[in-house]
Amino acid sequence: MSLSKLFSLEGRVALVTGGSRGIGKIIAKAYIEQGAKVYISSRKAPACEETAAELGPNCIPIPHDVSTVAGCQALAADIAAREDHLDILVNNAGAAWGAPFEEFPESGWDKVMDLNVKSPFFLTQALHGLLKRQASHDRPSKVINITSIDGLRLNPWETYSYHASKSALIYLTKRMAARLVKDGIIVTSLAPGAFASEMNRAARDHGDEVAKSIPMRRIGDFDDMAGAAIFLASRASDYVVGDTLVVDGGLVNAALGTSIEP
Repeated sequence: MSLSKLFSLEGRVALVTGGSRGIGKIIAKAYIEQGAKVYISSRKAPACEETAAELGPNCIPIPHDVSTVAGCQALAADIAAREDHLDILVNNAGAAWGAPFEEFPESGWDKVMDLNVKSPFFLTQALHGLLKRQASHDRPSKVINITSIDGLRLNPWETYSYHASKSALIYLTKRMAARLVKDGIIVTSLAPGAFASEMNRAARDHGDEVAKSIPMRRIGDFDDMAGAAIFLASRASDYVVGDTLVVDGGLVNAALGTSIEP
C-alpha cells in the first residue's frame, strides 16, 4: 500500500456513538474528511440531526439510546437495515458522576457503569455479524472503545463509578480483542486526557488553568484527537491489537505529581 493511502478511510462505513458533540463529533468529522461514510448516534435526535447537517451528506443521524441492551440491539438493527456490513465502530457514548463518598448514590453507580462498560460490550455483540461480514486479517474491521486517562490514573475528584468504569473498559478492550481478532476484527482503546467537552467542563471553561498541569502546557485540540482516532481506524494500525492509545499531552506518562479535573 502507498504511504499516501495508509491513513485513508475511503469507502469505509463507520458508526460513532455519542457522535453529536464533543470527542464523538471530532471523530465523526475526522473520519468523514478521510473518506468514510459515518453514522452518528445519540439519544437526543435534534442534536444528532443538527450535527449531521453540519458535517454534510456523508454523516447520517441515527438517534438511539444505548444505555440499555435493548437500545444497543435497536441501534444495531437500524444499521443492519441500512448497511450490509460495518467497518468501524467507535464506542464513545459515556457518562460521569461525582459525589462525596458518604453520599454517592446507587443511581450514579449504575448509570455510569451501564453506559461506559455494559453498552460497549453489548453494542459490539449486537453488531458482530456486520463487523465480520467483510472483515479479514488483511483488511480488518475496527472497534475503538473511548476510555479515559482516568482509567489509568487518579484525578482529585470523587468520581468513583467513572474511574471504575474506564479502568474496566480498558481491560474489557483486551478481552474483546483476544476473541474478536480471529474474526478479523481489531479492538483497541483510545484514552483522552483534557479535551474541551460537556463532560470535561474544566477543560472547556478553564482551559488555560488546566493547561498548567499538563506537560505539553495546553489542552487537547481537534487535530490531536482526529489524528489518534484516524490512526486506530485506518490501515496504519492494523497490527495494533488490544492496546490503549493515551492522548493526554503527557499527564499519564510524563507528569511529575500533577493532576487535573477529569
